[in-house]
Amino acid sequence: MRYLKYILILTCFCSSAIAQTADSVYTLQQCIDLAIKNNLDVRKSQLQMEADRIYWQQARENLLPGFSGDVNHSISTGRSQDPTTYTYVNQSITTGQYSLNTSVTLFNGLSLQNKIKQQSLAYQAGQMDYQQAKESITLSVITTYLQVLGNEDQFAQAQTQLDVSVKQLDRAEVLNKDGNIAPQSLYDLRGQSANDKLSIVNSRSNIYASKLNLLQIMNVPFNKETKLQRLNAGELPGAYTTTSEQIYAKALTDLSLIKAADLREKSAAKGVTATKGTLLPSISLSGGLLTNYSSGSSAAFLDQFKNNYSTYGGIGLHIPILSSFRTRNQVALAKIDLQNAKYTAESTKIQLKQNIEQAYVNMTTAYERYQILVDQVAAYTESFRIADVRFTSGDMNSVDYLAAKGNMDRSKTALISARYDYYIRTKILDYYQGKLAL
Repeated sequence: MRYLKYILILTCFCSSAIAQTADSVYTLQQCIDLAIKNNLDVRKSQLQMEADRIYWQQARENLLPGFSGDVNHSISTGRSQDPTTYTYVNQSITTGQYSLNTSVTLFNGLSLQNKIKQQSLAYQAGQMDYQQAKESITLSVITTYLQVLGNEDQFAQAQTQLDVSVKQLDRAEVLNKDGNIAPQSLYDLRGQSANDKLSIVNSRSNIYASKLNLLQIMNVPFNKETKLQRLNAGELPGAYTTTSEQIYAKALTDLSLIKAADLREKSAAKGVTATKGTLLPSISLSGGLLTNYSSGSSAAFLDQFKNNYSTYGGIGLHIPILSSFRTRNQVALAKIDLQNAKYTAESTKIQLKQNIEQAYVNMTTAYERYQILVDQVAAYTESFRIADVRFTSGDMNSVDYLAAKGNMDRSKTALISARYDYYIRTKILDYYQGKLAL
């Protein structure tokens, strides 16, 4: 019985947790946060940024002195030189050499310093790529979130249309029993009611489809009962006052995509300078401590270890003369990389300008369509009000009544679509300006 009690408690707890998850309401910010956290493209961009940081760190650490230790043991037979006495012996001996070595580059044409700058700029570009990945997924979440809300409004409109049809059909059914309505009018109203029910089915399907799209972007399991927090009416935009030229100018300075392209061009330029530095002579400083041991000596191991040590130090000059033209070809390849980076930056800006101009045209068209539909809905709503009064009083046939209702319903549906289409278009332009917050 005790175990059964625990099982019942656990079952109730799990059921409560599942119900709580199903009934939970996602805010727009929660959707964005989950998408950024779960999206694999964002994660890959973050990993690449971390790799760029490590490359930069390694470039700085290349300035540090190198330090190493070596231990070598060997066995010689026959005539060989004893490394402790430098005399030849004709016997088997075991020898050991132990050393500590260090070296540091004092000058190599500033190649190391320019490599640090190159990797630093590449890391900054990686940061911008990561930011761009987050901004891109944020835009996708916002537009899809708005599509869900738009489809929910379409569903609410379809329900309102059905309510009106059902009321008229109920009235017609009563009149039909008394023989006070033409059969054609009754069947017209039944057909309209069925049509409005079909609209509800279609709009509900659109809600599920847009929710599925949103949850897939968030990379969370699909649940058709997922609820989204509605936006306040005050958050809906008015006329968009910023021009396309202003948007483009803002994007050139603030958009992460452009910053990343510019930084990669600067990084490639430093890469050319760093590679050119390897054509110049380099100066290095080296030093070390070493000792050795031989079994042919009568001294003990520790005594030999202490007595045989020596130190060395030196400065070296390396002058590159000919290395199969490898370095010069590396410089040529670095210049090609720089030119590619320039072309990429230029192409990115051209594509950006074209995208902004197209997005601005789409936004302007959506706003004009929205404004026209506002007036159309007002006109058709008043027309239907008059038609409803006349049809109820018997002064209008069902064909004209349903035509008036159809005009109003279609205009209201189109207005909802235009409203959210315009809203989404403004968010795309906000994205280009680096201000996606609602």
